[in-house]
Amino acid sequence: MPTAAFDQITTAAKANAEALTQSGNAAIAGFQELAKAYQALATKNAEKLTASIQALASVKSPEDFLSLQQKLVKEAVDAAVADSSKIAELTTTVFTAAFEPVKKQVEAAQKSAKK
Repeated sequence: MPTAAFDQITTAAKANAEALTQSGNAAIAGFQELAKAYQALATKNAEKLTASIQALASVKSPEDFLSLQQKLVKEAVDAAVADSSKIAELTTTVFTAAFEPVKKQVEAAQKSAKK
């Protein structure tokens, strides 16, 4: 095997390994960020549930109970939709960041192969 070809293969292998390392590091950081977001969401929901139960327990009439219950359900649905959107955006960002180094390396390899 000619030295130039060997050097080219070695350089490509090093670049591939670096891209995979960067991708792995980005994935780890992203998953940690997702875990923090889920933890914050769980804490917020637990606090909201406690406050809602306390509010419902303090109601004096069935009419007020139903009215408050409907209000709390609407707030919960609205919050769930907003939280789902935030988590979906964060997940997309994490996966995009994790795969970006590999994507760049593939593009570079394609350009090199066309030469």
